[in-house]
Amino acid sequence: MSDRGVTVPHVAERGFVQEALAGLDPTVSGVDPALPLHATTFVVVDLETTGGAPDGGGITEIGAVKVRGGEELGVLATLVNPGVPIPPFITVLTGITQAMLLPAPPIEQVLPSFLEFLSDAVLVAHNAPYDVGFLKAACAKHGYRWPNPRVLDTAALARRALTRDEVPNRKLGTLAAYFRTTVQPTHRALDDARATVDVLHGLIGRLGGHRVDTIGEAIEFARAVTPTQRRKRHLAEGLPKVPGVYIFRAADDRPLYVGTSVDIATRVRSYFTAAEKRARMSEMLAAAERVEAVECAHPLEAEVRELRLIAAHAPPYNRRSKFPERMVWLKLTDEAYPRLSVVRNLSPTDTAYLGPFRSKQAAELAAAGFHDAVPLRQCTHKLSRRTTIAACALAELGRCPAPCEHRITPEEYDDSAAAPFRTATVTDPQPVVDALLARIGALSADQRYEEAAVVRARLAAVLRATVRMQRLAALTGIAELAAARPAARGGWELALVRHGRLAGAGVSPPGVHPRPTIQAIRATAETVLPGHGPVPRASAEESERILSWLERPETRLVEMSSGWSSPVGGAGRFHDLLRKAENGSSAQLSAESS
Repeated sequence: MSDRGVTVPHVAERGFVQEALAGLDPTVSGVDPALPLHATTFVVVDLETTGGAPDGGGITEIGAVKVRGGEELGVLATLVNPGVPIPPFITVLTGITQAMLLPAPPIEQVLPSFLEFLSDAVLVAHNAPYDVGFLKAACAKHGYRWPNPRVLDTAALARRALTRDEVPNRKLGTLAAYFRTTVQPTHRALDDARATVDVLHGLIGRLGGHRVDTIGEAIEFARAVTPTQRRKRHLAEGLPKVPGVYIFRAADDRPLYVGTSVDIATRVRSYFTAAEKRARMSEMLAAAERVEAVECAHPLEAEVRELRLIAAHAPPYNRRSKFPERMVWLKLTDEAYPRLSVVRNLSPTDTAYLGPFRSKQAAELAAAGFHDAVPLRQCTHKLSRRTTIAACALAELGRCPAPCEHRITPEEYDDSAAAPFRTATVTDPQPVVDALLARIGALSADQRYEEAAVVRARLAAVLRATVRMQRLAALTGIAELAAARPAARGGWELALVRHGRLAGAGVSPPGVHPRPTIQAIRATAETVLPGHGPVPRASAEESERILSWLERPETRLVEMSSGWSSPVGGAGRFHDLLRKAENGSSAQLSAESS
């Protein structure tokens, strides 16, 4: 199509067939990022518009030139009737008048030919976000799928490839004069597109000095990649495209950062692109001297190894799961009148406890919930069955049964205060939940909403901890469990879990029964002995990752040494109430208690 008799080689005039676009990838162009620049097909585009925002209309002219290896392959040029008046200043700038646009086709008739012309090519434009924004909006408005091609912006490329000493700015006219283009930009779409073609070729000639040889490298070079990222990009070379863990190491071999991915090579390369904008990662890359890859059988093994490596080395640029030793527990002390105590570790003699908590503050919040629900003493005195001490203010306020003055026997205290804690942590937290809901309801009825919100947060802390501990205990109580999950490329991802710890992992080939592979994994698996507590031989994070993997619908339990079960009246049935306590209002919880 053309408004000035421009020939359109390689572009046929024909009606649009919707099915022609059905096969277009909705996420990214099919152009291989590793394709050399001289072998890449470019469609260089320029638009003229009415000057408004990209709202699906406003395009008055499209000019596009298809080139590869310096050879012109095709041209597409047409005026477009925007369906709205042309502002006078646009006419002055471009020379396009209302009369010229009246016989022109609307954009919905132009798009099919343009999208076909663009297929399997890299879109190039000067200030590409502007042109791409109008084209995407037009596709969305008129029901066409935008093919999401790879885009190269010559303005951004010029900012990276040319210095201020060479060109004072990156305007198309300035660059055209610098590269002595055969066509000068005139604010008409085809002329500007042809000028951009020559600018593109001039810029490609400059990229060799920057070791940029492929279209993927050119696109990344045009983005805001830091000098450090460009200098250290070689660290991503030679890494495997498999699931596993990657470790950035310093010159003295210290681990700086540990990460995991289903594709190590692709993930590590992303650290050297414009997509990586985290300041601490830029600092880490400056200190990194090499990247070590640890190949894993499947993503679950990679996640577990990442957690263990972070725990073992505490890399300075990892924040998540960096200090598993900071986990704390809330336990019931072993004395005549027990109380709640926050501790770092459990001893084999501890029989009533809750956790693990990620912080002391979280444990204290749950303890406050139990203190609201049951008459556990809050003082830290060592109380005796024989001697008494003076009662504190809580006893005078009726918040403590005053075991310090022997107003209650040890047996009565155990039944009313200690036993509900033991029951809540092991099986049923219903009495504690009921007491907290009743307190929330009473406070809400008195319009003491801030106090009700405090109790609601304590209820959530109690439920969160009991649900978590009972889930962990159900898994870690199993001496050995073998499970399988379908692998993406066929076969099965296999995991051997012992007391909540991943003891072995592997993948059985497609078309082969997984049981021989399971037997081979078992023969070389880690020995895991039982221990004390719901996470005896692994971190809580590791056991929870395994639980998430096991609970997926596609995972199959193959063998278990004992049953996997939770208490019928356990904390798990309060999942919905926990969600309301975390996200809802006190009024919603008041309805639960009524």
